[in-house]
Amino acid sequence: MTSMRKTATTPPRGPYLNVAQREYFRRRLLDWRQDILQATQTTIEGLRHGSHFQGGDEGDRALRESAQTLELRARDRQRKLLRKIDQALERIRTGQYGYCEETGEPIGLDRLDIRPVATLCIAAQEAHERREKHIRG
Repeated sequence: MTSMRKTATTPPRGPYLNVAQREYFRRRLLDWRQDILQATQTTIEGLRHGSHFQGGDEGDRALRESAQTLELRARDRQRKLLRKIDQALERIRTGQYGYCEETGEPIGLDRLDIRPVATLCIAAQEAHERREKHIRG
């Protein structure tokens, strides 16, 4: 999985989501997005190169196909993450970033620093997880 590089160690101090903090998160999201796109390109090149290699026994081919399947699943998760990153960048642009979609309360700098694509505050996220757990049984 592509890790998110840290642009700086912590968000700048000051009033909640001031200009410097919004820029800090915007930069982190853009860097994360670029990392994912580069990893995706590497995967595509690897799959293209691997598709030309037909050698090995049946076990080798099965192992190669299994590895490719896992890599494609990881890339699908990254594609979904790219969509979340783009949505977060749009929320920064419109001034909605950092506020819970359910309650309107601030999500909090610490939570955003850990998960910059977060859309729910901790209380709303926990309630959401409880509902999902209840539905699953």
